[in-house]
Amino acid sequence: MSEKSEKGKFVSKDILNNALKDSFKKLNPKHMCKNPIMFLVELGCILVFILSAFPNLFGGTGNNRIYDFIIGIILFITILFANFAESIAEGRGKAQASTLKQTRQNTEAKLLDDNGNVTIISANDLKKGDIILIEAGDLIPNDGEVIEGIASVDESAITGESAPVVKECGGDFASVTGGTKVVSDWIKVEITVTPGESFLDKMIKLVEGAERKKTPNEIALGTLLLSLTIIFLVVVVTLYPMSNYLRVNISIATLVALLVCLIPTTIGGLLSAIGIAGMDRVTKFNIIAMSGKAVEACGDVDTMILDKTGTITFGNRLAADFIPVEGVNKDDLIKAALLTSLLDTTPEGKSVVELAAKMNITDSLDNYPGAEFIEFQAQTKMSGMDLKDGTRVRKGASSAVKEFAKSLGGDIPKDIDEKVEHVSKLGGTPLTVCVENKIYGVIYLKDTVKPGLVERFERLREMGIKTVMCTGDNPLTAETIAREAGVDDFVAECKPEDKIAVIKREQALGKIVAMTGDGTNDAPALAQADVGIAMNSGTTSAKEAANMVDLDSDPTKILEVVEIGKQLLITRGALTTFSIANDIAKYFAVIPAIFIIAIPQMKVLNIMGLSSPTTAILSALIFNAIIIPILIPIAMKGVKYRPMKSEMLLLRNVLIFGVGGVITPFIGIKIINIIITPLCRMLGIM
Repeated sequence: MSEKSEKGKFVSKDILNNALKDSFKKLNPKHMCKNPIMFLVELGCILVFILSAFPNLFGGTGNNRIYDFIIGIILFITILFANFAESIAEGRGKAQASTLKQTRQNTEAKLLDDNGNVTIISANDLKKGDIILIEAGDLIPNDGEVIEGIASVDESAITGESAPVVKECGGDFASVTGGTKVVSDWIKVEITVTPGESFLDKMIKLVEGAERKKTPNEIALGTLLLSLTIIFLVVVVTLYPMSNYLRVNISIATLVALLVCLIPTTIGGLLSAIGIAGMDRVTKFNIIAMSGKAVEACGDVDTMILDKTGTITFGNRLAADFIPVEGVNKDDLIKAALLTSLLDTTPEGKSVVELAAKMNITDSLDNYPGAEFIEFQAQTKMSGMDLKDGTRVRKGASSAVKEFAKSLGGDIPKDIDEKVEHVSKLGGTPLTVCVENKIYGVIYLKDTVKPGLVERFERLREMGIKTVMCTGDNPLTAETIAREAGVDDFVAECKPEDKIAVIKREQALGKIVAMTGDGTNDAPALAQADVGIAMNSGTTSAKEAANMVDLDSDPTKILEVVEIGKQLLITRGALTTFSIANDIAKYFAVIPAIFIIAIPQMKVLNIMGLSSPTTAILSALIFNAIIIPILIPIAMKGVKYRPMKSEMLLLRNVLIFGVGGVITPFIGIKIINIIITPLCRMLGIM
């Protein structure tokens, strides 16, 4: 079977086999005591098996050995199913971790000394602060920062993205990750971590679940379920002397069965799997969560802080229009602008060529043999082309182009300043174009909003999440982009400390705040936010400050992260509702069965019409066991999330999982009762 088809499966054959083995290994009381509810079921199981082996204990008559043994088997299977659910969740994480481990090779590193001499050493011997040389074809042995050189790095082993990423000294793209590969040129890297503590090592531990800690919500729910368990334990324990006083004979095995049916075993068996699966779903989106708490917090996010550049916009100002001055044909302006950009490899230059093509105007260098490209310089603030016949075509800052035209004896169009000011007011950048001493007009460059963001922000609004754009642009430009993108609010001329102030202001109002960032200047704000998502292409300090890292470096992916967080909370709440609701049906099966012989009037509560007290108890226990594996796919995949108000979401889940949790056991227990009644008659335990 292909790797692709294996990934498409809910669980692979290997995961299933390992989960079955782990289900038995987890029977160890040292592990079971971490889940008090299932540990109590295990103790009950052991007690019932002892009673079936030694029926005269506790004053027993020995008449119910087969009945006791069957109850013990059902309880044992219940525990195995709960362990199986947890093992499946862990198995999927370990499968992802094994894929990541393949990128870790015992590579060699080219260590540089103070004189620049190279020594070949094992990557495991590298220390924090070492300087290494990495050339084309070399694997990067550990995490670090580029301090010299520039190179293309293949990060597909970690991100799955085939396009190489350019890494260079300085800026926000100086961070490199161990396990990735340099595909061209060379770089010198300063190692920033010790072996075993790299980003890849942390990813493997987190994905495997080795460092997964229970979240506050999970702990709170666990405490609630434990409290309910203790209450029912007290009730069942006191029921034994009370029944003896009333001369109602209730066996120990029946009381254990009653306890297991009353306590929330379903959610108790699935709770750990739900938490592990939440981090697993985030990982499938190529996002590494540093803790389950981070994933859970995403579900409660009220405010989202987003950088403008690279998040909401592409970050490069691209050509949006050509605006000719009076007396100039627009096509002539486009042709002149196109000529200046044929050899311009900047994003702005390429965008001019693309926009001209969209307007059905194209050109080729073959038409201009001997032409020389004039690169942009800070001194001249212009770029362009010098043709073989001496014609000079330029584009650049308006002031520079006007001076250039004047120096050649040209006249300045009366409306050029108006055109330039118009573009500036729109929040764009004007590039003036001239051919020799004649000014043709203006190229309107704008920071383009990424497609689909308006719809994404609308979905966030439906979730009740406020979006705030932070940018260093002037208020006019910021307002234009904010309106076009559809964000709820914006902060212009924003400095790093301003981002922290915005986050603190929202938190002071009781809001849960999420933020994306990739630069060193974003690190303080990422640390302050409740959910900080750093880009893998960003700096080491940003990744260390955040509690999530996006391996694809796609800042807009925060929307999916929020939905996964909400899905985690909804799944846990929905299955808890289902677990408690289906106890209602079990009450109607077990309680009348226990007392119906001594108190015939309780027969009216046997609304399911179950065959006998014995089959009623066994049917309820069997249903209690098999519902756990039936719910594993829901626990793993999560309850489908739809953007809507919290009240509607609560009502929907109560109707589906609350009402469904009451109806399903009535049907299930009745069907099981019909199936096992003949078997019970055959065994003589009716």
